[in-house]
Amino acid sequence: MYDLIIIGAGPAGITASVYAARKKMNFLVVTGDIGGQAAWSGDIENYTGYQFITGPELAIKFEEHMRKYNIPVKEKEEAKEIKKTGDLITVRSAKATYEARSVIIASGKKSRELGVPGEKEFKNKGLTYCATCDGPLFSGKDVAVVGGGNSALDAALQLIKIAKQVYIINNTAALGGDPLMRDKIVNAENASVLNSANITSILGDKMVSAVKIIQDGKESQLAVEGIFVEIGLIPNSGFAHDVEKNQVGEIKVNCNNETNIPGIFAAGDVTDVPEKQIIIAAGEGAKASLGAFKYLVSNKF
Repeated sequence: MYDLIIIGAGPAGITASVYAARKKMNFLVVTGDIGGQAAWSGDIENYTGYQFITGPELAIKFEEHMRKYNIPVKEKEEAKEIKKTGDLITVRSAKATYEARSVIIASGKKSRELGVPGEKEFKNKGLTYCATCDGPLFSGKDVAVVGGGNSALDAALQLIKIAKQVYIINNTAALGGDPLMRDKIVNAENASVLNSANITSILGDKMVSAVKIIQDGKESQLAVEGIFVEIGLIPNSGFAHDVEKNQVGEIKVNCNNETNIPGIFAAGDVTDVPEKQIIIAAGEGAKASLGAFKYLVSNKF
């Protein structure tokens, strides 16, 4: 029986775990990975204390901080179900079931899929959802980035340093995202922006060799060896059936990070808190951990 179980080990979950350790709570972290979305990011500017740092470097710093407290972590165990019965909350993964008096859901978000023919067949065979993780594998090759927001621009900026040619396939009339990032893309010699374009299928034999697209009503085929899908994220909240969510699946929380179920807190990008930023997720994780501590102290179990 734990005082607290933290689900997820991204910026929110790791920060929550550090605060829980400092409060000397008996707790456990259950997570699919360590670092979360921070580990996927390319260049991170103006995270307090670092004018510039890469995503993987910051994720390593987070993990080093967590490891100093000898925090118990069940890694590669994604939560499958969370349920409260009386004062007891159970968290079930594919490997085990854990029990606690309080829980913090900090499970973040996952990549949205294209939903076109060939996507599942070529996943990890030329098609990927993480430029930071897999970009170096495509050195000197022609690649496509699907999307037009900040995530797509970040991926494209990483890839123009690695790939031979980068095509940005954007389904709107113009790129969105940060103006400074857009300017860098437009001025890159090996980047081409295809606006008002949609992928209809992914082609290849054992590996990706091309994509079919429709642009302005005309269908064409684009020869690429890599496809990076950056069309947004969806909350990892499907396992939390009983907590209240908004229309896009984000868990609703108040200013104390409490959900509609007493004892269950949530923090970071899985919640409806505005602005999905690493620094905000970390702060929300700290708040959630302090809120869980107050909940435990104020309730007699």
